[in-house]
Amino acid sequence: MKIIQQVLQLKARKRGFHLITSEVIQAIPQLKEIRAGLCQVFIQHTSASLTINENADPTVRSDFETFFNKAVPEKDPDYLHNYEGDDDMPAHLKAALLGASVLIPVHNGQLALGIWQGIYLCEHRDAGGSRTLLITAWGG
Repeated sequence: MKIIQQVLQLKARKRGFHLITSEVIQAIPQLKEIRAGLCQVFIQHTSASLTINENADPTVRSDFETFFNKAVPEKDPDYLHNYEGDDDMPAHLKAALLGASVLIPVHNGQLALGIWQGIYLCEHRDAGGSRTLLITAWGG
């Protein structure tokens, strides 16, 4: 069994849903050595998240942002945790709903994503800064 692990530092992005599939693939060129296995992408932050969804139409990413902003509004007077601003607690809640990692099958040295699937960085802060991913792939 081969195990590959790589840290990927993503540049800071504005709030929203951003395709990062190509950056993940570029960070792990050794993936070609795995015929069958799994790849986990894990974000080391609590106010951003990862998910897999539509990779073609950018309006899907805009609609994701609209939905989450309606579902988890800012400036809720019931939130106690607001040390870093009005987007602080909502960002943590959105990240909890979406999750900190995605798990993708590896088939013949490639991520086995569907034709319309891509990996999203879900940035829930207005000024979240750079984000760190830990990518681990394993298989034979």
